[in-house]
Amino acid sequence: MTIAHPTAQRFDSYGFLDPDAANVKRALRQLAGGVCVIAAGRGEDRTGATVTSATGLSMDPPTMIVNINRNSSTWPVIARYGHFAVNVLGEDQQSIADRFAGVGGVKGPARYEGAAWTTLVSGAPVLTTALSAVDCEVEEVIERHSHAIIIGRAVAVLAGDGRSLIYQNGSYGRLV
Repeated sequence: MTIAHPTAQRFDSYGFLDPDAANVKRALRQLAGGVCVIAAGRGEDRTGATVTSATGLSMDPPTMIVNINRNSSTWPVIARYGHFAVNVLGEDQQSIADRFAGVGGVKGPARYEGAAWTTLVSGAPVLTTALSAVDCEVEEVIERHSHAIIIGRAVAVLAGDGRSLIYQNGSYGRLV
């Protein structure tokens, strides 16, 4: 692999860092991302995770891609049910993002308390107040290193209007 040497002044004072996990994480924290809750399961066997790694993979056919740590409580539920919903959070939904990120130690179905949820085609939990949601059936899973790369075929969509919650460098934010 060839690494291009930076020419912009902004990198002169930093120098090059070893590409270990801490430095890669440090670099990627500078990338702002939309905050989503990946939800899966049914009834008392449901859980989910807050992510910034959900994105559209293709529009022909409509598919999503999400990355989930295989040691998380969310991965086995997605694998068991073969579905997930990508719930795009609005700028006023930080408390939901925190719950699904495990802030306060909340786990499993308790993460769903205090918000209205429904199901669409796949049966995955969909937040009724999400900015938008894409309901997916798992099409393919690629297990690499610590994560599962999950490709889901869109089977239903809810789309609204508003401003999305974003996350950058350890803090939530919003577009103004």
